[in-house]
Amino acid sequence: QGRLVESGGGSVQAGGSLRLACAAGGYPFSEYFSRYCMAWFRQSAGKEREGVVSISAGGESTRYADSVKGRFTISRDNAKNTLYLQMHSLDPTDTAMYYCAAVRCGPGIPSLVEAVYPYWGQGTQVTVSS
Repeated sequence: QGRLVESGGGSVQAGGSLRLACAAGGYPFSEYFSRYCMAWFRQSAGKEREGVVSISAGGESTRYADSVKGRFTISRDNAKNTLYLQMHSLDPTDTAMYYCAAVRCGPGIPSLVEAVYPYWGQGTQVTVSS
């Protein structure tokens, strides 16, 4: 069964950086990871989960939320079945549980709509202190 496992979260001071990873395992990812669009979502306490950034199967197309443009970079290594999120200039407003998600790619730039994604990881906590 397909599974997504996030890692790399932690506590950092404002202005700092973190790199999250999401390892995809089990079927279908073990055979078809490179056919899946991936995304990072986050959820802060008391707020709804929001889309942060998505990436196409080959990594050529991305979609960023305005709040993270210029600070966060998504990437993927299809040989390792792994998704990454490099975060710079972190702010306390970035504090949240971060989730990776996967969906079989369709046409166009991958969505940041939560309902589109059937596969989810358990999340990794990012805490930014001022």
